[in-house]
Amino acid sequence: MNPWLLVVAAYLLGSVPASYVAGRLARGIDLREHGSGNLGATNTFRVLGAKVAAPVMLFDVLKGFVPAWQFPLWDSSPDWRWALAYGAAAIVGHVFSLYMRFKGGKGVATGAGVFLALAPAAVGGAFLVWLVTLRLSRMVSLASILAALTMLPLLWLTSDRWEVRALGGAIAAFVVFSHRANVGRILRGEEHRFGKKAVEEHPGEAVVAGAAVAAEAEDTR
Repeated sequence: MNPWLLVVAAYLLGSVPASYVAGRLARGIDLREHGSGNLGATNTFRVLGAKVAAPVMLFDVLKGFVPAWQFPLWDSSPDWRWALAYGAAAIVGHVFSLYMRFKGGKGVATGAGVFLALAPAAVGGAFLVWLVTLRLSRMVSLASILAALTMLPLLWLTSDRWEVRALGGAIAAFVVFSHRANVGRILRGEEHRFGKKAVEEHPGEAVVAGAAVAAEAEDTR
């Protein structure tokens, strides 16, 4: 199959707004009109709960993983770098969804899926940093920023392909840029924190909720 057709297919797959569909199916609502209005797993969790947010997060991860992992098996090119193109197209689709008038989420979950296919060890290390940071700070935004920044040295240690490192750097820079408002709130002590009481009273649901928002950044109003 022509690689350029697969790039288009990756973009269209990335554009599928899982959180929007979940809102319609679960409660008949448009998530853009509720919570922060962001079409990501964090807002899905806030408005619809962990049971709905978890599959949304999983689908968003798969939108990045499948093009980067599977599409290279279908193209007609011996150049492995098409995997990067497919992954990047999926991320662009998630952030600028064709079906949502070129608006979407922040692409963190989809980006995690791309690197789960290209550099799984680095993703595992970054996810560990996310978990530890979230447990200590209870701030998804801070956890996401630190996890993205952790990816940079981990990619240098686990991958010898400069193209993979470059894509990782671009995504990390985008994550930090998209959280610039969150950084201001963190410095002012105004950033949203997941309730400690809820974690203590419902530890099982807290684990699911953490998984649901693991790869999605804190929403920016």
